[in-house]
Amino acid sequence: MTEHHDHSARHAAPNGPPPGYSSVPATPWYAPSHRPPPPPPPATVHAESPAPLASASAPDRTPPAEDEGAGPRPPVPQRIWCVEDNRMALLAMSVWTERVPGRGEDADPFVADHQDSRQGVLAVFDGSGGAGAAPAWQAPDGEFRTGAWVGARVARLATDAWFHDVAAEGEPAEPETLRDYLRFFLEHAPQRRSKISGTMRRQLPTTLAALHYKVVQVQDEVGLELRPLWAGDSRAYVLRPRTGLQVLTRDHTRESDALELLRSDPPMTNLVCADREFEIDGGRVTYPLPCVLVTATDGFFGYVHTPADFETLLLRTLRQAGTVGEWADLVRREVQSYTADDASLAVVALGYDGFADLRARFSARLEDLKDRYVRTRPRGLDRLSPSTADAGSGPTPTPEDAAELPARVGAWQDATWHSYRAGYETHLPLAPEERA
Repeated sequence: MTEHHDHSARHAAPNGPPPGYSSVPATPWYAPSHRPPPPPPPATVHAESPAPLASASAPDRTPPAEDEGAGPRPPVPQRIWCVEDNRMALLAMSVWTERVPGRGEDADPFVADHQDSRQGVLAVFDGSGGAGAAPAWQAPDGEFRTGAWVGARVARLATDAWFHDVAAEGEPAEPETLRDYLRFFLEHAPQRRSKISGTMRRQLPTTLAALHYKVVQVQDEVGLELRPLWAGDSRAYVLRPRTGLQVLTRDHTRESDALELLRSDPPMTNLVCADREFEIDGGRVTYPLPCVLVTATDGFFGYVHTPADFETLLLRTLRQAGTVGEWADLVRREVQSYTADDASLAVVALGYDGFADLRARFSARLEDLKDRYVRTRPRGLDRLSPSTADAGSGPTPTPEDAAELPARVGAWQDATWHSYRAGYETHLPLAPEERA
C-alpha cells in the first residue's frame, strides 16, 4: 500500500485562463545514438528538462510565500515543449505544471524518437508524495528535496538510459529490462534513511507510465507495435478518430473501474521505489497508423467528472489551436484551471500530414463527445454545463434543484460511463487474478 490522495475537495474549473501565456519555439527532435555514461554521483542528480515557458510574469521557478500575509501567491511553474517534423509525419508535445511552486513532485515528461531504428518512447513520472514525503537530498541552492521528488527524476534518468540502449544497442524493450535500469539507478541515487517506517513509507517512490512504439509492417500496411510499461496509477493511451481514447494500462490499485477510481482514489499496490521489490507491468498491442499516443499522470485525468472528460479536453483544445505549440499551451492552461495536483502529459502523433490534418480528422469525434457527454451535463455542475440558452426555454434552476445536484451528477456519471466504457477499455490489460 502506498499514498492516498484526497480528491473529495474538487472544484469546478473557473472561467478564463491563468496569466502568463506565451508560446515556446519547437526544440530539435531528440535522437539518442550512443550508450549513456554511468549515473552521476548523488550531488549532481539532474533531469534534462524541456524548454521553460517564457514569460516575464511567470518565472520557471518561484519559491512559495511563507504565509498568507507574505503577498500574492507566485505564479505556478510550468513548461511546455513541442516539435513538428513533416518529413517523418510526426508531431509531439509535453506539458508539465506544479500545483505548489517549488514543491512539485512530477518529473518532466520524457519524449524521444530514434529515426534509424524507427522507434520511440514517451513517459511520465509522478513522485508519490505521501509515501516519499521525507527529505532525501539537498540541492546546491540549499533547498531540500523529498524522496518523491528525487524518485521521479531518477526514474526519468533511468528511462532515458534504457531507451538509449534499446534504440542504439539492441536492448530488448521489455518490462524486465526497464526494471533492471530503474533498480540500478535507484541504488546510486541520494537517499536518507528515515527512522520512521511503516507500510506506507517508501524510499524514492514514483509512478511510471511509458509507451514504447516501433514502426512495423502489418500485412500490407505500416503500423505500430506498442509496448505500454507502467508501475502505479499513471496511464498510457492510444487515440484515434473512430475509436476515441483507449487506455493501455491498468492502475496498480485494488479498484480498476475508472469511474470508481475518480470517486474513491484507493491507494496503490505497486510503484517504483528503492527499498522494496516492485514490478514494471507490460503489454503489447499492434495498432494501425495514423494514431496519437498519450501518457499522463493523475493530475490530468484524476480530477475530472467522468473518464470521457479527459478525451474531451484533449480534442477541444486541439480544435482551438493553430499549431502544436498552441495546443500544448491550451492544454497547460486547461489543466491548471481544474487540477488539485501536479500534472504532466506527453503526446506523440504519428502518420498525420501536419497539424491541420490532425485537427481535421478529430473534428467529428469532438462533436460526438460534445453531444453525448458535454451537452448532457447536469446544469450547475461546472463551466461546461449547458447554459439556460442551451437548454432552450427550460426553467431556471431552483434551490431544490441545487440540493438535488449530487444525485443528478451521479446518475449522469453512471450513464456516460456506461456509454463510454466499452471503447475506452478495449485494450485494458487483464487483472492479475484473470491472467492464466
